Amino acid sequence: MNSLSFYIKLGFEHISDFAGYDHMLFLVALCAIYRIQQWKSILILVTAFTIGHSVTLVLSSLDILIIQSNIIEFLIPITIFLTALNNVIGSNSKEKKSKMNKNYVMALFFGFIHGMGFSNYFKALLMDSSSITLPLLGFNIGIELGQIIVVFFIVSVAYLFLNKLKVRHRDWNVFVSGAAAGISLVFILENKIW
Repeated sequence: MNSLSFYIKLGFEHISDFAGYDHMLFLVALCAIYRIQQWKSILILVTAFTIGHSVTLVLSSLDILIIQSNIIEFLIPITIFLTALNNVIGSNSKEKKSKMNKNYVMALFFGFIHGMGFSNYFKALLMDSSSITLPLLGFNIGIELGQIIVVFFIVSVAYLFLNKLKVRHRDWNVFVSGAAAGISLVFILENKIW
């Protein structure tokens, strides 16, 4: 069996690989409505997403949950589109706490779907299926570290535009969310399942 650091490295490389641009695009859409000053909320949001995909990694590794990969490849861009749409439409909500709770639940649920996207890769890593604890822990730590770095980059770029270039937050949100929605629509059309 490989070491914990081996699985951490694999999880980190999996999330930071530019071939996984759909996951990075989801993180961009997820963070578009936040400012760098809201880093605690962002961290909780990304952790909710990680919890969601951790659950599906366990379920799929144990062959409890099996969904065809073409369905997952279709659903992942839908999560990006819905997140981007929520950023623009849902940003008018006056109740901040209610909006945050909705975003956490959405990130958790969409994490389930994205976890299915990770599951085939993760299952291929498992040489000995008798114990998934160490591989799952390491892989998730690696993914979480990678996501935190990607999110830090995203909010740093947002900080530059919002604070240094004085772009209005609403304009930033609409631009980034609109771009994410447009790209995700292309992915949806490419991965149609009918």
